Amino acid sequence: MAIRTILHYPDPRLREQAQRIEKVDERIRTLIDDMAETMYAAPGVGLAATQIGEAVSLFVIDIADEDEPSDLRVFINPEIVVKEGKLKYREGCLSFPGVSEDVERAAKVTVRALDRDGNTFELTADGLLGVAIQHENDHLQGKLMIDHLGLLKRRIVHRQMTKRDAD
Repeated sequence: MAIRTILHYPDPRLREQAQRIEKVDERIRTLIDDMAETMYAAPGVGLAATQIGEAVSLFVIDIADEDEPSDLRVFINPEIVVKEGKLKYREGCLSFPGVSEDVERAAKVTVRALDRDGNTFELTADGLLGVAIQHENDHLQGKLMIDHLGLLKRRIVHRQMTKRDAD
């Protein structure tokens, strides 16, 4: 396992579309382990492969509190099949260090994906898990948290991140 470098906005690789994973093999399981270690070290609750420069359709999430056992969830080739309701949630992102903004998303989602072993599963989630699934799934499509903001807030965050890069 290895801690990978997390790409920060405005790195253009964050806009890449992830490619479907055709075979869940040892290379993919090693990538999952690296992503989990990177996410925990950051620390964060989710990480998409595109955030570490791997343009494959994979993300990991663990929303367990610090005093709870780890609950790592792996989503390979995820597809959100149902969205219900609306919810505003204050989100952060490992690719936008120090930034948190209110983002409107579906209140509840059902996602279909493959697990670490390549088995298909379906999960319905709301709250933080539902938000995290939508957030990480956006990354796989090259869509970022900033894209959910109004024009003024988007410009402010863009300036903040580009200034941070220059420092």
